[in-house]
Amino acid sequence: MTTKDQKPSANVEVRPYFATPLAVMRLPDAADLNRRLAETIRVRMGASASTDHSNRGGWQSDWDFAEWGGQAGAALLSTARQLADHLTCDRTGRPANVHWVVNAWANVNGPDHGNEFHTHPGSYWSGAYYVDDGGAGADPALGGEFELQDPRGVAPAMYAPHLAVNVPGRLSVGASELIRPQAGTMLMFPAWLSHCVRPYRGAGERISIAFNFSLPQGG
Repeated sequence: MTTKDQKPSANVEVRPYFATPLAVMRLPDAADLNRRLAETIRVRMGASASTDHSNRGGWQSDWDFAEWGGQAGAALLSTARQLADHLTCDRTGRPANVHWVVNAWANVNGPDHGNEFHTHPGSYWSGAYYVDDGGAGADPALGGEFELQDPRGVAPAMYAPHLAVNVPGRLSVGASELIRPQAGTMLMFPAWLSHCVRPYRGAGERISIAFNFSLPQGG
């Protein structure tokens, strides 16, 4: 029981069970890495046709970026692997020694290009790295946001969509969260989390590299 002058919050402990992680990592001094990655990706784009998966327009490579990404690509995927290691533990909370299998691909989006909502079955972690944000990092009006759907679907918002849960990070309950693209930023999230890329409204090119981390056969 609370007294007249005592706020209920003084006796409330809010535990964020079942939270969904999104890791956002800024790579220091990424300009030279991004320049080399962009050069390699543009050469590859000129030599091979686009695949057709979740992309709405733009160019998307095959899932073999690790084979042709060169030293810059290898350095980027090594950083992503370290992040996956950092985010992963066993069921006792101890670090897990995982021999990750990686597949990765490059994306180049021009005006009005994006990606429809999708997930990455057969993987544990998925992620993306922004090589060039096409100016969207400085100008939100250019769009191209990375959109994450609430994994509980719309259910939490169906009864009273005008209400939210009064704890940090829960105003989007039953809806979506948006991450603005910024060159030099890496994202990593569970592969089952539904996500899309909103259309890019700039006049340039937005370049990114996407990747999946999975376990070896039988692992």
